[in-house]
Amino acid sequence: MRAGVAVRDVTPRPGAAMSGFVAREARASGVHDPLLVHALVVEDTALVTVDAVGLHEDDCAEIRRRCGLPAERVVVHATHTHGGPASMRGRLGGPVDATWLDGVIATCVDAVDAARAAREPVEVLAGYGADPGVARNRRRPGGPVDDALPVVHLRRPDGSLLAAVVSYACHPVVLGADNTLLTADYPGVVRRILGERLGGPVLFVTGCAGDANTGHSAHASISTATAADRTFAECERVGVHIAEAALAAAPRPGPAAVAAARREVALDLDVPDPAALAADVAAWEAEAAEADPARAALMRCWADWGRRILARESNPAPWPAPVNVLRWGPALVVALPGEPFAATARRIREHAAGTGATVLVAGYSNGCPGYLPPADEYACGGYEVDEAHRYYGTPGRFARGSAERLVDQAERALMGTRSGSDGSADRSDPECSERS
Repeated sequence: MRAGVAVRDVTPRPGAAMSGFVAREARASGVHDPLLVHALVVEDTALVTVDAVGLHEDDCAEIRRRCGLPAERVVVHATHTHGGPASMRGRLGGPVDATWLDGVIATCVDAVDAARAAREPVEVLAGYGADPGVARNRRRPGGPVDDALPVVHLRRPDGSLLAAVVSYACHPVVLGADNTLLTADYPGVVRRILGERLGGPVLFVTGCAGDANTGHSAHASISTATAADRTFAECERVGVHIAEAALAAAPRPGPAAVAAARREVALDLDVPDPAALAADVAAWEAEAAEADPARAALMRCWADWGRRILARESNPAPWPAPVNVLRWGPALVVALPGEPFAATARRIREHAAGTGATVLVAGYSNGCPGYLPPADEYACGGYEVDEAHRYYGTPGRFARGSAERLVDQAERALMGTRSGSDGSADRSDPECSERS
């Protein structure tokens, strides 16, 4: 196979509005470590990673449209760092610096095209590292996590590393709302250490981390107070631990086949009752007037969201959710939008077990509109189920069963990447759709 890689810096200047915490209203005061774009092109497929809390599906589509590869064979992934700037128009706070964001889009296109132009012969090897034991279910003690650590190496004929990919399902939110330095969070540490040890650039892909972080609840982030376990030293410790576990992998080669499939499914939204929402808005405004600054910021966010929803003239259409699968020899990349939970990744990996491939199940890809909990999580409520859509700015939470519909499409897309033994690129099932 032929592959190329390119790395670009997209760190904004200090003063940018940050995203990832409602409670953090301060702007970026400086830079701790760079925010990067990585583009890896394998034959006529590409994976692009961006150090951002999320990218809007329209911007992902623009990147895919403008780069010199078939749009359906390109995945644009946000690492979901909570230490970056506002990056999605109308979602997760702001304001978004339009000039910076336009530059990110152009940089992603440039990186893909540069990687495509630099393609050279490689062998793809894939395997799993040791369980880092870092991720914790943040919704309940002992709840499920996805402990897989997929690792992919792309090596030149002389054995040197062209690039590597590592994926882990843990929220990049080691740093808390008190941090105002721009940072890639622990993925930046993982990339740096692996790059130094392996001798080439490393892409980090955040897995289905909607219910996983390093051990605190989502509500613990509604505060700008410092915490002993949410520091740059802790971020370094976590990153080192994951990198060491990735180095324990023994990637193996597989058939030299490249394939891609893309499917789309329309997901319904649960829109709140107008009368009930109006009462909630009044209650949130009243609480904001009496609450501490962090809680007041949250209540103002919710009230602003509620007023916007009440002002809508019609209910929203279902959201078109993309599902992509890239096959690179012994590796399968399954790319899902939004914030899926660990159970989703585990089910997809179980379905793909018969392929013998190393399976990377990524969230935050080709659009990030909110959380996608499994159906059995809805009865448990909580931030991810009942509240997060207000900060995201979407009209309502995704309807129960949405995650299962994504899994169904992922399983169908996996079928579309099966190819023969001749090693040729498989273009079967390039664009499919399902409508409710």
